[in-house]
Amino acid sequence: NLAAGEAGAITQHIGAFRCSTPDGRMITLLDTPGHEAFTAMRSRGANITDIIVLVVAGDEGIKPQTIEAIEHANEANVPLIVAINKSDKPNFNPDEVYRQLADHNLLAEAWGGTVSTVSCSAHTKEGLNDLLELVLLQAELLELKANPKFRARGVVVEAEVLKGLGTTATLLIQNGTLHKDDALTIEHVWGRIKTMHDDKGKAIKAATPAMPVK
Repeated sequence: NLAAGEAGAITQHIGAFRCSTPDGRMITLLDTPGHEAFTAMRSRGANITDIIVLVVAGDEGIKPQTIEAIEHANEANVPLIVAINKSDKPNFNPDEVYRQLADHNLLAEAWGGTVSTVSCSAHTKEGLNDLLELVLLQAELLELKANPKFRARGVVVEAEVLKGLGTTATLLIQNGTLHKDDALTIEHVWGRIKTMHDDKGKAIKAATPAMPVK
């Protein structure tokens, strides 16, 4: 539902947020904009994440920015899952998407390849649980691990100066635990954390691995 609050109903920035799966496990999502004007942001998103979910409209097929996202994924050497959206539309055609993917050296499992695909609908929610299960399966295969006992390390997703708050940054914790009042360094800049909020805007005192915080 993030796009509803954005200009033109498309996501304009990288948002980091968490969603829960049917079995209670959490997945942290980085939402990079699909619009062609946001090349640098998509490249940055590909270099932060562990798994890329490439969303392709099943009634329109692959667009120039989709090809660009595939190139970013290849450069970052990040595994890719293809979500073929709009399965509720009458002209939905996954086979055409499979063909287009094959043209870019991505052979879908349905065609005997190794690329996982899911037909889904953001409108009816059909297939979304299957997509989440695929992400969790891929994460298990990659054996992604972190240690909450370490000093926090992570990346800045985005930063801005907000009226009343001052310098704020969205951070994604990759290892260790970040605490309120910790001092942190970001390249040549340093500062102390005065306030910390989770992706729902709730004030928190600590952030563990894979958790996005502002």
